Amino acid sequence: MSVRSRTLSRTHSRKILLTAVALTGGFTLAAVTPALAGTGPSHTTRAAAVSSAQGDPRNATQHVADFYGAYIDAVWATGDKSAGTAAKALRGFYLTAAAQKKVAAFEKKEHADGILFAQNVPVKWQVTYTGSGAGHATSRVTLTWSDGKHPEVSRIDVRSDLKTLKITDLKPVR
Repeated sequence: MSVRSRTLSRTHSRKILLTAVALTGGFTLAAVTPALAGTGPSHTTRAAAVSSAQGDPRNATQHVADFYGAYIDAVWATGDKSAGTAAKALRGFYLTAAAQKKVAAFEKKEHADGILFAQNVPVKWQVTYTGSGAGHATSRVTLTWSDGKHPEVSRIDVRSDLKTLKITDLKPVR
């Protein structure tokens, strides 16, 4: 092979490589852009302002926060066929049998979600430790229902067993 042929061959190989890299990057960007833009069937998705999270599986308040985060994600995802099953499984894992019965009784009577004490889904949530005693911890869940200067909020006191970390009671704060 002549020097000219080898140079043309290397140049051709570089062009193919650069084209492949550009196409791969373009396809990746095309796949990621809709997810970043938040194109969902019924809800607007936002990019996270904070891209870090942490937790402690031994902490009762963290356990409540994990439950509410996952539960709200499941009920928010109305277009996902597995969301209802996920929400039910979360209840079974995080709540005692007695708490599940109380939630079911509320739902039957009020025709509303017995975890959120509402018929819709909040846009934000926050969980704060409020005290402990007699083998239980209490956390206050603050649910935010709208955005803007004066968002509507509701609060729920959640009682957890310190030994099992299971939620034993939920009460809306009046």
